[in-house]
Amino acid sequence: MRYPDHIKTDLFIDGGWVRSARDAPVFDKYTLEPCGVVSVAGAEDVRRAVAVAVSAHRAGAPSPAARAQILERAIPLIAARREDFRTLMAIEAGFPRSDADGEIDRCQETLRLSAMAARELAGEMVPMSGSPHGQGRIGFTHRVPVGPVLAITPFNSPLNTVTHKVAPAFAAGNPVILKPSLHTPATAALLIEVLAEAGVPRGFLALLHGGADVAELLIAEEGVRYIAFTGSTAVGRSIQDKAGLRRTQMELGSIASTVLCADADLDAAMPKVVSASFRKAGQVCSSIQLLHVHRSILDTVLERLVAGAQAIRVGDPRSADTDVGPLVSMAAADRVEAWVRDAQAMGARLLTSLERQGACIRPVVLIDVAPEMRVACEEIFGPVVSVLPFEDFDEVIARANASPFGLAAGVFTKNLDIIGRAIAGFDVGGLHINETSSSRIDLMPYGGVKQSGFGQEGPKYAVREMTEERLVTMRL
Repeated sequence: MRYPDHIKTDLFIDGGWVRSARDAPVFDKYTLEPCGVVSVAGAEDVRRAVAVAVSAHRAGAPSPAARAQILERAIPLIAARREDFRTLMAIEAGFPRSDADGEIDRCQETLRLSAMAARELAGEMVPMSGSPHGQGRIGFTHRVPVGPVLAITPFNSPLNTVTHKVAPAFAAGNPVILKPSLHTPATAALLIEVLAEAGVPRGFLALLHGGADVAELLIAEEGVRYIAFTGSTAVGRSIQDKAGLRRTQMELGSIASTVLCADADLDAAMPKVVSASFRKAGQVCSSIQLLHVHRSILDTVLERLVAGAQAIRVGDPRSADTDVGPLVSMAAADRVEAWVRDAQAMGARLLTSLERQGACIRPVVLIDVAPEMRVACEEIFGPVVSVLPFEDFDEVIARANASPFGLAAGVFTKNLDIIGRAIAGFDVGGLHINETSSSRIDLMPYGGVKQSGFGQEGPKYAVREMTEERLVTMRL
């Protein structure tokens, strides 16, 4: 299946669509056949986009109220293009309807929250009179745009994660240059088209397609004042090295844990565990990779987890019967399969069969997993969950904290002592009690610690990060 004829895959610079001198193919993630081509930015495109953004920043942003109104106008426009977004995400992301609809619904919520953040953007009073030297003076801070924002986004959330970068950047008053994944360029382009139609002014929105070479060209431009990145820890480290003293927001790798304690309500927990382990083919930063299960409930959990995994329908994302589509590429599927087979060779046991067709892999449940196996110590980013029995909750905390990552964890229990130990013990950016590690609503702060990165998504929090605080004092 090819892109519909009306879908744009060009660059967007200075308020217009631009065809570049170089193209790259885009592949249907299920059929693995080419579905279209995308314009790839060159050095001159990069220089022009950044120069336009710098000029727009110097000229000044629309008022916070005007920015909010523009973002709000985009919400019904997203809804009106639902079928287009569904089609694009099925083709280039391999998303079945449920995953695509989740992206579309959450995108609209993220726009609404970003508009709210624009309206509520404010500084605070400084208590000058609290100092003997401050009598007769008042002080306050106000927040100003940081300047052109570069947003580098991944394939696994081609609409909502893109919106989480672009909408708060504009809500804060910044021009934003988007470089989406080459796997999913048309979904990002359609969002840019909608935002332009909603009224984002010329110069405040640019779209440049390309790979690591284009990202490096953009990062090298000193006119870029803030870099928001979601992707691997290795790439994030490289970006941070090149960013120098410029500010960044890094949402990086993860090995997320979820814990089922002896008193967990399994009727409530298990459907969430199955979904959080395998949705989007496990290609979610906070997907459950390690499931820690108290030995007293192990047999019951394994029975329900395996049954849930086997009930998932894997295949063509365009089919109404499909629950989970393909991984993003044959290379990704090869890696996941190899890691599972390596774990088997080292003594892990498969509780489900390892079935693969093209880039599609059926959900995999492993047990008898050792810490040195790659399925346990590296981010697999696939539909694989390893079950780790435990007796003592402190053992779980130690296991989880041994990871170099620290994005999120989930704990199912009613025991207040365990909840307190979890809050104090887990070294993660987000801890979810009686929810999985993959629990997220778009208004909350979202980010990790250690090699999972720093900075926060969530419009209110991202807007604060994408502005600078300016102090004003006055003697009366």
